[in-house]
Amino acid sequence: MPPFAASLPPSNGFHKRKPDSNIVTVDVGGQLFQTSKQTLTLAGPKSVLSRVFDSSYNQFEVPFIDRDPELFSILLSLLRTGNLPSKAKEFDLQDLISEAKFYGIENLLVSTQSNPAQFEAFNLEKSTILPLSGRDSPSAISTTPFGSLHVAHGSKITSFDWSLQRKSTILTHFTAVDSLLALSPSLAAAGATDFSGLQILDLQRGFVRETLKWENVTKSSSTVQAIGSSPEFLFTSFESGRRNSNAVMVFDIQNGFRPVAEIGHNEIYGADIVSAIPATKLNWVSSFNLLMASGSHGGPSGVVGNIKLWDLRSGNSVYELKEKVDCFSDVTVSDDLSAIFKVGVNSGEVFYADLRNISSDNPWVCLGDKRKASTGKKEGVGCKINSHGNQVFCSKGGDLELWSEIVISSSRKSEDGLEERVFRRNLMGRVKDLGGFRITNLGFGGNKMFVTRKDQQSVEVWQNSTRVFRS
Repeated sequence: MPPFAASLPPSNGFHKRKPDSNIVTVDVGGQLFQTSKQTLTLAGPKSVLSRVFDSSYNQFEVPFIDRDPELFSILLSLLRTGNLPSKAKEFDLQDLISEAKFYGIENLLVSTQSNPAQFEAFNLEKSTILPLSGRDSPSAISTTPFGSLHVAHGSKITSFDWSLQRKSTILTHFTAVDSLLALSPSLAAAGATDFSGLQILDLQRGFVRETLKWENVTKSSSTVQAIGSSPEFLFTSFESGRRNSNAVMVFDIQNGFRPVAEIGHNEIYGADIVSAIPATKLNWVSSFNLLMASGSHGGPSGVVGNIKLWDLRSGNSVYELKEKVDCFSDVTVSDDLSAIFKVGVNSGEVFYADLRNISSDNPWVCLGDKRKASTGKKEGVGCKINSHGNQVFCSKGGDLELWSEIVISSSRKSEDGLEERVFRRNLMGRVKDLGGFRITNLGFGGNKMFVTRKDQQSVEVWQNSTRVFRS
């Protein structure tokens, strides 16, 4: 019998529906289910379930679907409530995904299992280890909003789907991938500091869809230092092969990656490298409609760097912060908190600068012991900092700190006239999650956090344990 057919209902148990009845009876694998037309409509017009009450079926016949009734009951509950029932954890997630694909409702399953709105920073704990092939540790990771994950390790890129149940690996032209940005579950931008051009990679079919390049006045080749994006544009920081010039290129994502602007073009003359440090991190600040470009350089006098905020419409820098004392080891920006956060390379402490009233003098407010900045011990070397929503995550060696703003009603004002801001630190994970090899990458997608560590050929998945399925 075909997987979708019609059969006469039994004489007992269910009565024939009246022509105007809103109740639909379905036979799935020999088990009868009753639900409303409105519930099945939620599956979408292209779903198998939408055909249950199609006019081509006799109203006095019960449609038959030759599938597993137990799995169907789980998906029917998903349609009814928008959530999976607790008994869903008794099933393998891959089985549920296969069934959801058959019925055409995988998008609903994704929404309930890997929704960014379900991200719970305070309840994250290490739940899964994703092994990678080969001997190379991850050099870069990137995620999509609903939790697909791309991992660069050596010359390879391994991709995991939103459920982390299926993975695929492609070989790239790079010796090692240094920058990686997910454009979709099957498309990514990748670059390296020793290879010319930015490659747009089709991760499903394993080929280079397009190579984007930048040339300086001498027409020399250029390597990629950083990649970022907004909903409309792809940003790439290029540096010439001779390392004497750099710029940030803006490409139109919606129009075949057509170049639309060049900003921050620097030419380096003599030893004046401080004034033209290439951007090694690019962050889009949507609430201010600005691009943050940051980069640092280590020399005999220590680590120096700069942070610039660019207005794409004018192509001008609207703010520049030159870092000399306790320069950032890493820096990020939070739209939700309207602030830039850094971890000092000397102190290892977290600082923030309020974007609502930023000044060029000294905008940094230390959230820890600012006296450490003058010790010269380089306690922040290798530390990573990243923001997600209204939380800030900072790695210290093998441990993770979570910084959160405490909203209090206070009459105390800072010197700029704004209410004084208070942030508090929490150590993340359970006792057994603490320590380990130094953290090298942090990423966020869906309701999960992804962590990689030095010399480890794997990716850690952190999430709320109550949402973990067996695999």
